[in-house]
Amino acid sequence: MTLTQLQYVVAIAETKSMNKAAAALFVSQPALSGAIKDLEEELQTELFIRTNKGIVITTEGQEFLSYARQMVELGNLVEERFVNKTIAKKKFSVSMQHYSFAVEAFIKLAKNFSIGEYELAVHETKTHEVIDNVKDYRSELGVLYLNSFNEKAMTRILEDNDLEFMPLYDCGISVYLSKNHPLAEKTKITMDELSEYPCLSFEQGERNSFYFAEEVFSTHAYKQIIKADDRATMLNLMTGLNGYTLCSGIICQDLNGDFYVSVPLDTTDTMTIGYIKRKNIPLSLLGRKYIDILKSYK
Repeated sequence: MTLTQLQYVVAIAETKSMNKAAAALFVSQPALSGAIKDLEEELQTELFIRTNKGIVITTEGQEFLSYARQMVELGNLVEERFVNKTIAKKKFSVSMQHYSFAVEAFIKLAKNFSIGEYELAVHETKTHEVIDNVKDYRSELGVLYLNSFNEKAMTRILEDNDLEFMPLYDCGISVYLSKNHPLAEKTKITMDELSEYPCLSFEQGERNSFYFAEEVFSTHAYKQIIKADDRATMLNLMTGLNGYTLCSGIICQDLNGDFYVSVPLDTTDTMTIGYIKRKNIPLSLLGRKYIDILKSYK
């Protein structure tokens, strides 16, 4: 096994095409195919399935890819430092469900570290992408929630991807809506009172499983559900349609503005906010600092 073969695996996985990967790598398609065939024979494992529609990575290939990405990245760092004689920037990336407090925590972290020394990235995205980003080493951490409904399924998914969930804090369920909403001044809101208003939910794309929903009670029979892709659109729908979403109640007025309120939902259900990481891999300095900031929101 060589670093070049690992680079080939990463390129094929990203392009999902032998021809496109060969062009990107400046090698011939037969040479690329031969190198991958030799690697699969050495590993005694099929990494890719060739179809008429392109390349499909196998389950074993997905696992191998996560390690290959890390080795290729390390190889790039070594080359930059000792061949090109440059000092590579340290990298830190975090992915999260659509939580304003997690974005604010990232902002606080970024303000305390030199942009000349670190390359930082934040991804506010779909649940399965949070998991994939941590699994594939695109992010060190992923922020999401578990509750009694999704915990069993999500734990199994995390274990299958060699990830673990680390709880930060338990919290009740709250209704997030605009200050002009007819229910905004109540001290507690029931599901019956919400029935005449549209429930807002974040779109989860092709992997639209109830277990991946960012909002609790995803199987509830709502009269109307409106899906959005981003937090800004969600806030506009709250204002324009008297919509609402169910959340942890941890809100960030500095980012969302003070035109929205969080009112406790009349329920005994709770949710656990936490983060996912790769098993048996200690957190970096920035990872530990970021988690310390997140803990302050409890």
